[in-house]
Amino acid sequence: MEYRMEHDSMGEVRVPMDKYWGAQTQRSVENFPIGVGLETMPREITRAFGYLKKAAALTNHALKPEKMTDEKLSALCAACDQVISGELNDHFPLVVWQTGSGTQSNMNANEVIANRGNAMAGKKLLHPNDDVNMSQSSNDTFPTAMHIAAVLALEEQVIPAVELLISAFARLEGENAGIVKSGRTHLQDATPITFSQEISGWRTSLERDRQLLLASLPPLKELALGGTAVGTGLNAPKGFDVGVAQALSRLTGKDFVTAPNKFHALTSKDELVFAHGALKALAADLMKIANDIRFLASGPRLGLGEITIPENEPGSSIMPGKVNPTQCEAITMVAVQVMGNDVAVGMAASQGNFELNVYMPVLIYNFLQSARLLAQSMISFHDRCVVGIRPVRERMAENLHRSLMLVTALNPHIGYENAAKVAKKAYQEDITLRQACTALGFLTPEEFDRVFHPEEMV
Repeated sequence: MEYRMEHDSMGEVRVPMDKYWGAQTQRSVENFPIGVGLETMPREITRAFGYLKKAAALTNHALKPEKMTDEKLSALCAACDQVISGELNDHFPLVVWQTGSGTQSNMNANEVIANRGNAMAGKKLLHPNDDVNMSQSSNDTFPTAMHIAAVLALEEQVIPAVELLISAFARLEGENAGIVKSGRTHLQDATPITFSQEISGWRTSLERDRQLLLASLPPLKELALGGTAVGTGLNAPKGFDVGVAQALSRLTGKDFVTAPNKFHALTSKDELVFAHGALKALAADLMKIANDIRFLASGPRLGLGEITIPENEPGSSIMPGKVNPTQCEAITMVAVQVMGNDVAVGMAASQGNFELNVYMPVLIYNFLQSARLLAQSMISFHDRCVVGIRPVRERMAENLHRSLMLVTALNPHIGYENAAKVAKKAYQEDITLRQACTALGFLTPEEFDRVFHPEEMV
């Protein structure tokens, strides 16, 4: 491998000739050999830095045209566009486990954009600190990149995937209207419901999760950029914070605003904790829904067997013909991971010391993993499981009429205690409720038939 010499304030460093990063990125590569190749700074953050640096350049050009000239702006924006598109991903090698402020990832972006811009300009035009990082500090850029990445992940990935599942359950609701089945509480038989009512519970849970996710977006759209090192805005021109938020809104199509208090924006991560809480709520509901589906599909002969789900692959290396609810298993494992990530997010957010939080890379790593896994697993769950759910009407009817909790319909006619006696006798002697009730003399067969209608109990 060929190398070139780059320098920073600490001296010279050898950098691979074919990479656009510079001395500070190289020092981080050498000083943090932790999780290399496995836990690289998320590409969502790299993309966010592309948007951020371009917006900062546009704003600097408007406020300080003598420093951010037309020529510099053109080269800088062209390089940023390549960062945003992902063309330069190979030039962002840093791992999550670095400085807790994300300083080295900010400098990675500065160096790559400067060197790529210079290569396109054909001359030494841009300086990583003086031009690409103009009016900024790592302490306000990394929190801003976190918020940009979180908003894009929620609006572009998670919420559309939630809406896909909502629409699928709404369709299933309509298709299965009027099918009466046994309800279940405490994993025990309960009074009847319709299958569409059961599905409506799943749908509404996801609709509420969508509401919670939407509620988390406005605080995330407040940006720290403009606070520079400690929140005072030192070295940033007046109006830079407002201008850069407006530029980011134009570039991303999201309505970003500047944070009203930069001291809070630099040190507190409560917005990300709140938003991840909404992701955890979604994970909890997905766990419940997937468990319901796999229990209802259990069997096919010795379980509940009230629905069928798609058979996607063989389920055993030893039992021929076995098929398992693998999509349910995958999404519930994702839910477990998200719940674990929530602990890391909360702990990291609690570590704001004075004017800066220094656990930001691990916080956003876990946040973005949760968003990515939830979005991808929901799409897979939809495509390979939910769209193929079918009721087994005969099994539902059989289970419904075998349920002893249908005895609840007799309460108004024979009283709670007598109804309990009917249920116990039917269970102990393995006879029907009709047989037990008439044997106990509480109702005649004709009276029983007149008042006992399970289908009307929903």
